[in-house]
Amino acid sequence: MDLAGHIDLYLDHLRVERALAKNTLESYARDLNHLAARLGDAAGVEDVTEGDVAALLAHNARRGLGARSSARQLSAIRGFFKFLLRERVVKSDPTALLDNPRLGRRLPRALSLDDVVAILRKPDTRTDRGARDAAMLALLYACGVRVSELCGLKVADLDRERGVLSVKGKGGKRRLVPIGEVALGLVDAYLAGARGRHARPGETVLFLAPSGGPLTRQAFWKIIKRYARAAGVRTPVSPHKMRHSFATHLLQGGADLRAVQAMLGHADLGTTEIYTAVAKDHVRAAHARSHPRA
Repeated sequence: MDLAGHIDLYLDHLRVERALAKNTLESYARDLNHLAARLGDAAGVEDVTEGDVAALLAHNARRGLGARSSARQLSAIRGFFKFLLRERVVKSDPTALLDNPRLGRRLPRALSLDDVVAILRKPDTRTDRGARDAAMLALLYACGVRVSELCGLKVADLDRERGVLSVKGKGGKRRLVPIGEVALGLVDAYLAGARGRHARPGETVLFLAPSGGPLTRQAFWKIIKRYARAAGVRTPVSPHKMRHSFATHLLQGGADLRAVQAMLGHADLGTTEIYTAVAKDHVRAAHARSHPRA
């Protein structure tokens, strides 16, 4: 079997065994197919050398690809060859001695609390669209969910009695996130009115387009940008920046780092720790207030 065929097998493994999201699979496919295109689709996996992978990374640098993108591509190739080693297709990993491209530490940029509040207040809850948008924006900030998780929520994922949301994250893993009374009230109002007027028979998704089907991620991107402009927020706004704001504001308020990790659905605490750099002034202030020798 040629290189392209083994890449297809690996992608099937990621889809079936690891249940990776469609966007993640497309990213893996794109990165691995760049390697196949460079070597020729008819090349065998045993023909791939350390020099081939290093040359691909050097080519990336010459065409202006960032270090983060190259690191992602190298990670995809590493995962591919680890899979081939486990399956005993190859005897060695050509990426084993390659160093990752050096990355600068990119801190997440959070919105100010005033900007968040200004955006949350913009939807006109007297209209069906406004009621839906207010509920979505409130959940986005109250729970710190990803935009794909927000648009994929089912009505059954909402537990009103306990005030929590069951979120299906990366790899199909579920986590429970507290909602808060304000967001829960807006979601209840949307369910009691606007959703029932638009839902198709048997539709289980929580947030719907006017057609009665699920609202797409792309549509919600446009929605949040429109409200940000209407609120006079000058900094660029995205659903993910609202997630950053959720985490940063929690830490600034004194939340435990591991609790924030659980709510964000991060597998590695190190991923969450980057938010402590954003909230460092508040951490220093907490230390000054609490430590006996501060």
